[in-house]
Amino acid sequence: MKLLMISGDRSIFQGRMGAFWYTLQELRKHWDRIDVICPHVSESSVTMSESGHRFNAPGEKVGGEVFFHPSPYSLYFQSSWIYERGRALIAQEKHDVMTVHEYPPFYNGRGAKRLSRKTGVPYAIEVHHIVGLPHASGVTEVFGRLLSWLVLPGEARGAGGVRVVNHAVEAKLASWGIPKNKIAVLSSFYLDRELLTLQCKPPVAYDVAFCGRLVSNKGLSEVLDALALVKNARMIVIGDGPLRGAMEAKVKQLQLGNRVTFVGWLPSQEAVSGAMQSARMFVMCSKSEGGPRVALEAMACGLPVIVTRVGVMPEVIRDGVNGIFTTGKPKDLAAKISGLMGNEAKRVAMGNEASRILNQFERQTLIKSYADFLKKLAR
Repeated sequence: MKLLMISGDRSIFQGRMGAFWYTLQELRKHWDRIDVICPHVSESSVTMSESGHRFNAPGEKVGGEVFFHPSPYSLYFQSSWIYERGRALIAQEKHDVMTVHEYPPFYNGRGAKRLSRKTGVPYAIEVHHIVGLPHASGVTEVFGRLLSWLVLPGEARGAGGVRVVNHAVEAKLASWGIPKNKIAVLSSFYLDRELLTLQCKPPVAYDVAFCGRLVSNKGLSEVLDALALVKNARMIVIGDGPLRGAMEAKVKQLQLGNRVTFVGWLPSQEAVSGAMQSARMFVMCSKSEGGPRVALEAMACGLPVIVTRVGVMPEVIRDGVNGIFTTGKPKDLAAKISGLMGNEAKRVAMGNEASRILNQFERQTLIKSYADFLKKLAR
C-alpha cells in the first residue's frame, strides 16, 4: 500500500534527525512507498543532494522509500501546490490513502479536501495540537483557536477519520460537534527504548534542562525569571527560534550569564537526549502543547520533570511521584526547582518512576497502530 502525507515539517531538509525523521524510519516499514508534500524549502537549507529528495536510511532495506516534494512557491500558494502535485503523484503512483497534518491557517486541509474530491483518495486529518489550548500566549493564539473552532468541524465532515494525540484535544473537538466515533486517539509520542536507555551518559554539569523552540508559548522567559530566584542554579537551553536574541538579552539583564548556556538546535535525537541528561532535572513551562514529546523523552531518560498541565501531561504525570506540576509562574517554578535541587533521594526516586513511561509510549507499537488506522481508511 502507498501513503500520501501532507505535512508542514521541513526539518529533514535542514539536516535535523528529529522526531519526524525517526517517525518516518519506523512508519515506512508499513508501506510500499510514502510521498510527503511539504512547503517551500530555501536552497540554503537543503541538505539532500539526491534528485527527487529520496529518503532512505543507509544500509536499511526494510519497508518502502520516502520521497519529499517541497513546493517551489511561497505558503500563499501551498493549497494549490498540494492539489497540483498531489494529483500528479496519485495518477502516477495510485496512492491508497492520504493523511494531513492540520493547523492554522489550514492550507493543508484545503488542498487535501480538493485533492480527495478530484481523485477519490480518502484522507484523515491529524490534529496534534489546538493552538491556544488550554492557554493562549498572545492575540495570535487566541485568533488561531477561534479559527480552529470555525474550520476543523467542517474539515472533519469530509475526512474519513480524525487523529488526535491526547484526550484533551479529543474532548475539545467533540465539544465543537465532531462525532466521537470519527475521532481516534493515537499517540504520536514515539519513544525509542534503545536510544533513550543508553548507558553511556554525560557528566552532570547543569541543574535544569530546557528544550524547545524559542517562542513565547514555550515559557522560557518565565523559567529564566525563576532561575534568577534560585541561588547558583545552572541551566542548559536546547533549541532555537525567533526569541533567542531576546532570551539571551534577558539572561544578561538578570545577570545569569555564567549560569545559562544556549546550545541551539542539535542534529540528532541522540544529541538532544545526551544534552538533557547533563542536567539534574527537566523543566517544561509551555502554555499549550500536544504532548510535548520532549518532556516524555526526558522522563524516559530517567530525569525528574517539572511541567505545566498541558497536552498529555495530565494523563501521564502523578504529581510528586513521576513528576511535579507547576503553575508556570516564576515563584512556583523556583520553589519546585529548589525543592528538587536540595533533595537527591527524591530526584533519583522520581527519575526511576519517570523512566517507566517507556512502557506506555513504545515506538514500534504506537506507529503500527497509526499505520493500521490509516490503512482502514484506504480505498
